[in-house]
Amino acid sequence: MGKLFNYITRTAIAVIVAFSVVGCASGAGRSFEGAPVSSSSAVQSTRASTASGEAGSSSGESVADGAIRTFSLEGVPTYSGKASVEVNGGVPYFTADELARGAFEEYAPLDGLGRCGAAFALIGRETMPTEPRGSIGMIRPSGWHTVRYDWVDGQYLYNRCHLIGYQLAGENDNERNLITGTRSLNVQGMLPYENRVADYVEATGNHVLYRSTPVFSGNELVARGVLLEAQSAEDGGVGVRFCVWCYNVEPGVELDYATGDSHAVDAAGLAADSGEAASEASAQSAQAAEIESPVAPQDASQAAEVTYILNKNSRKFHYPYCSSVNEMAEHNKVYFNGTRDEAIEKGYEPCKRCNP
Repeated sequence: MGKLFNYITRTAIAVIVAFSVVGCASGAGRSFEGAPVSSSSAVQSTRASTASGEAGSSSGESVADGAIRTFSLEGVPTYSGKASVEVNGGVPYFTADELARGAFEEYAPLDGLGRCGAAFALIGRETMPTEPRGSIGMIRPSGWHTVRYDWVDGQYLYNRCHLIGYQLAGENDNERNLITGTRSLNVQGMLPYENRVADYVEATGNHVLYRSTPVFSGNELVARGVLLEAQSAEDGGVGVRFCVWCYNVEPGVELDYATGDSHAVDAAGLAADSGEAASEASAQSAQAAEIESPVAPQDASQAAEVTYILNKNSRKFHYPYCSSVNEMAEHNKVYFNGTRDEAIEKGYEPCKRCNP
């Protein structure tokens, strides 16, 4: 309720700020529908699967009437080891109306298959959480499986990935904001961009228009990836502007996006347990990977050993890739390998930026 109250009280200010950014743009913008996206449809402005609407030009401003810029999964480069890739020249598909919107935060309803649509918000200090993240283990996004592979960070293949990170919007167990995503999608694909937005907002007090759109192929239950778009409001994108595709993949694992099933593959992309001479050990490993654990943890790091960076001064612990680690004095750093609960038992609190 406090966050909603903040939205309402700041709406007038945010609208004035937004209008100063886009100049001649008018109106509060059309309502955001954000239907789940199919790879056979173009992601176009706010309605990702429609065949009409406006979209941003390469300069970030609206294009002439009738001109349409679209995103299509078919145009995304084949995954080659990078967790994300820039699309549309790094310019988000925002319209002038969207850039002119005041304070808002919207999550598309789940579709008939239980899949999330786009999440869209104007991120500011007022949307950020004021308390630690709670449990999300009760949420089972479409295609969810609790599967482990030894080589995956934290061992668990899938995370419950927030479309808009908790550190940005404070949305914890909102089922409209959580998808089944690989560990790599969560921490290597999406998190660096979330950190970039969080750092900018915290440093400047400005706002960032932020949209996260999961893209599904046909009736598949697991998204092929997520389209992330962001642009800082008060400075017209000078501080933050990106448009990237984050791959929902995990090296060494082949996903069945239709169901969420998976199996290990070798470096050549062949099933690790395929062939007539498959060993009993590899067969057992493959079988174990398909069995769900009886209790799904909030995050892989709660149940498996992970390397954390402890800050002796602040008494907080971080993932090694957290931007806060770069700001930490070397004499305050302690490398710790253990579980999340063990770090807490040692008297450390989880960082609110990387949410370990």
